[in-house]
Amino acid sequence: MLEGKTPVSPDVAVASTLPRSDTIRDDQKLHEKTSPDPTDKYAKYAGEAPDGGFKAWSVIVATTPCQSPTALLFIYSQVFQDYYEKVLLSDKSPSTIAWIGSYTFIYLPGLATGRMFDLGYFRIPYFVASCGLILCTFLTAECKQYWQFLLVQGLFTGLFSGIIYALAISVVSHWFSKKKGMVLGIVSIGTSLGGTLFPIAGQKLIPLVGFQWTVRTFGFMVLVALGIANLAIDRRLPPVNVKGGLLNLSAFRNPAYTLYCISGIACLLGLYTMLTYLPVSAAAVGMSSNILFYFVAMANAASVLGRLSAGWLADLIGPLNVMIPFTGLAGILTFAWPYASSQGALIGVSVLYGFASGTYIALLVAPPMAMGDIGDVGRRVGMFLTIAALGALLGTPISGALSARTGGFKEPGFYAGAMVMFSVLLLFVVRYLHLGRLHGKC
Repeated sequence: MLEGKTPVSPDVAVASTLPRSDTIRDDQKLHEKTSPDPTDKYAKYAGEAPDGGFKAWSVIVATTPCQSPTALLFIYSQVFQDYYEKVLLSDKSPSTIAWIGSYTFIYLPGLATGRMFDLGYFRIPYFVASCGLILCTFLTAECKQYWQFLLVQGLFTGLFSGIIYALAISVVSHWFSKKKGMVLGIVSIGTSLGGTLFPIAGQKLIPLVGFQWTVRTFGFMVLVALGIANLAIDRRLPPVNVKGGLLNLSAFRNPAYTLYCISGIACLLGLYTMLTYLPVSAAAVGMSSNILFYFVAMANAASVLGRLSAGWLADLIGPLNVMIPFTGLAGILTFAWPYASSQGALIGVSVLYGFASGTYIALLVAPPMAMGDIGDVGRRVGMFLTIAALGALLGTPISGALSARTGGFKEPGFYAGAMVMFSVLLLFVVRYLHLGRLHGKC
């Protein structure tokens, strides 16, 4: 079972003296020498996740709004794709522009960030990434050429967002165990809230103050959200030095983990296609420019409900049991999306897709969290995110190329839907391998 207790690896080496308080300082040193029974001591300490209390919930309250700024990468691609095609970068093809908002870099730093988290480096990387994301947001307003957008918005905004995302998600496992699914759902709604507010703000502000001051306004919003997060977010467990360096190749001896990584690539090859090209496809069938931004906002608003429901259900029946049916629904809706040609149909598809895709994103890291020791959770989740980044890298540009070649969205819809459904098939196999039987909580 995914939330079952897992044995602590004998490779774990912890500091010889556990901290008296419930937090760990960034500057605390790792000691090679250990007390007589380090694994027993760590196992006992790690098993005391409070699953509540002022400190635990204050971390979650701080973590949730910090996911809203990381939504900027998604919002840039979902909202500004159409604006770039028509105004700022009208000489570039849709597939070329899609590389700016490619989601790769939000997952790519996971490997290094996860390892740093396990070793105890938390607050400093989080603060540096926060400063970097704020700076990149303001610099995006000054970009004029394609290479500038690609560098500032595509590369650095993605990398800094990825560091913030990976650290914020990893720290959840320190504070919650039995309620982990619910808390992951709560934390992930920050992205949906950002995805709801930013498009509406963008739609209202661009005609009034222009693109530059719209993005600068976003920058001030990011400054406030990340400022609050940096004050309150913290880790609970002491650092550990699990053998193996940056990579833990032994994790791939678990076939369930290996297949889950492959399913992550497949799903991200198709999951963001519809959200990225929804405003463009709506414009192609004659929707008013005044409503285009609202399709993305409606999808993200529905995603809030999907993520909260996913977290609650995951604690009851297991994360994979929740992810499989709802990700399958997202795949079916991706097939149906190109045939939505009226405003009502587009609203319906947007809302249902936002709800369904939100469940997958909310629980994305829950299975790899449970496939090993808590002392290695950062590295294990980080490896998965970095591997899955391959799908995020290629997904929307492939869809853009298919759309440019055919002049429509049927081929991108078929391609993206097929990738999502293939990932669902793999999730069935992952569930069976991890659980060892066809039925049960997993």
